Amino acid sequence: MKALEEGAYITHSQYGLGVVTESNSERTSIDFDLHGPKKFVTSMMVVTPAEGTPPKRRRAKSVKKVAAATPTNGPAASAK
Repeated sequence: MKALEEGAYITHSQYGLGVVTESNSERTSIDFDLHGPKKFVTSMMVVTPAEGTPPKRRRAKSVKKVAAATPTNGPAASAK
């Protein structure tokens, strides 16, 4: 099988509907609606084009690191 076009909406017998995120002659990555991203050997995978348009995907939100708060009324403060 040859590489698939990025952004193609496909269906897979086990994982359902998904969008091709990367594809070359050796490997293909697909982001499935219900099962998340999966990687396949391109020559061995069996997919068919899906009808319709893929759903809008939300980009992952970045998580902000919060500095640990220092206690102001801890045991050291009450020992005085």
